Amino acid sequence: MTKKILNRKHGGHSRPMVQFGPQLEKALSSYASAALAASVGLMAIARSAEAKIVYTPAKILIRVDGGPVFLDLNHDGIADFILSNVFRVFTSDRGYPSASAATLLVSASGVMRNQVLGKGVTTSHGANRFASALQAGYSVGAKKSHFQKSPTAVMERLTVDWNPEDPLAKEFYNCSTWAPGCRSYKSGQWLYKKNRYLGLKFVIKGEIHYGWARATVTRTSKHQFDNSITATLTGYAYETVPNKPIITGKTHGPDAITLLPDTASGSLGSLAQGKK
Repeated sequence: MTKKILNRKHGGHSRPMVQFGPQLEKALSSYASAALAASVGLMAIARSAEAKIVYTPAKILIRVDGGPVFLDLNHDGIADFILSNVFRVFTSDRGYPSASAATLLVSASGVMRNQVLGKGVTTSHGANRFASALQAGYSVGAKKSHFQKSPTAVMERLTVDWNPEDPLAKEFYNCSTWAPGCRSYKSGQWLYKKNRYLGLKFVIKGEIHYGWARATVTRTSKHQFDNSITATLTGYAYETVPNKPIITGKTHGPDAITLLPDTASGSLGSLAQGKK
């Protein structure tokens, strides 16, 4: 419903001024707000198109035997890598627990051209392909990197042998405090490391891109046969320009943009941050 209010005379004629009813005014106000939000979103999308590094902060626990954690670096709905944390307890011939094995793994998902940076194999307690724990400031790219051809790499493996009948076990006290002691075997570079980086190579629409994932890894020893690994994914990023190296830990600067975790649901906000 509208009301007509006479405005001042102009040129000998009265010009009506239209005043809208409250419901219509509210609707028009909502439309105006939506249009403003859309314009702001489009400006942010244009900015993200110019960005070279897209960074996503995270705090994701890689739970022990909790199933895989899928890592989608560029948020296109396709998992690029898979993180797993597996723990097993082994029993002796007499039926009591004798050893445990904890393994933190990273695997390429789907596309075999996706690879993890690592410079060799572990040599302690068996040979396994491993993933390097990079420090901040490392250039991940084709020239300096050594990417594993194997789709799965070991970040960390911790094996603990606890055998009270073994006299040699008394010589090893680094794995627990329970008498008479035990022996532990460590394979990998990640245990007791805070905010180290995986170097990642993956494919977007047939082209090679580089990225990194940051993680903190420690150990949980709640009781005698629970020597599992605790791991947390704390962020990840990728380079939008194909074949261009990325610097581990770089999240700020004119060529970087942060994708906020609370915009990961496909809303206008996530589009404004450059989500596909």
